[in-house]
Amino acid sequence: MADQEIEQAVSRALEDAPQRNFRETVDLAINLRDLDLNDPSNRVDESVVLPSGTGQETTIVVFAEGETALRAEEAADDVLDHDDLEELGDDDDAAKDLADDTDFFIAEKGLMQDIGRYLGTVLGPRGKMPEPLDPDDDVVEVINRMKNTVQLRSGERRTFHTRVGAQDMSAEDIADNIDVILRRLHADLEKGPMNIDTVFVKTTMGPAVEVA
Repeated sequence: MADQEIEQAVSRALEDAPQRNFRETVDLAINLRDLDLNDPSNRVDESVVLPSGTGQETTIVVFAEGETALRAEEAADDVLDHDDLEELGDDDDAAKDLADDTDFFIAEKGLMQDIGRYLGTVLGPRGKMPEPLDPDDDVVEVINRMKNTVQLRSGERRTFHTRVGAQDMSAEDIADNIDVILRRLHADLEKGPMNIDTVFVKTTMGPAVEVA
């Protein structure tokens, strides 16, 4: 359970958000300090499963064949095989559109080498290389986990953003998501909490409220 300060900040952000005619996301802005982000080893690049879910649709595409492909069709937005992969390799625009429209990719390990060959230059720079699927992994289970996953990725920037929920979620659920993200950063950053300068939460169009 998140501490009261986080929940209070989320409540303020939700209450202060002006009424809109669409369902807003809730985002977290994290400002880092005392890190040389020119050194790739200091950059944040994490996948975090949110306990309360993202509150949004997450688009997942699976590269698979045979039984795994059939199983994946139950839960994925699209399932592509080796022939589809070759076609995308010959159509740069289609590959870029797929990459931009997809939140996460999952692929059987046997296809990873060809994905690198055909799509590496498109997926790699976007940080969207697939999650490898072991032969004994349950593809539906992996898809459902990825649907509740967000990426924390700073790149070279001191400030980065991530989705933590939607406006119609409870402040408690959103706060729990934020708590998990902050705990992960505290554990992974070189100096833990000392490498985090400030954290703000806001709805898409609403004012930012400081969390920490």
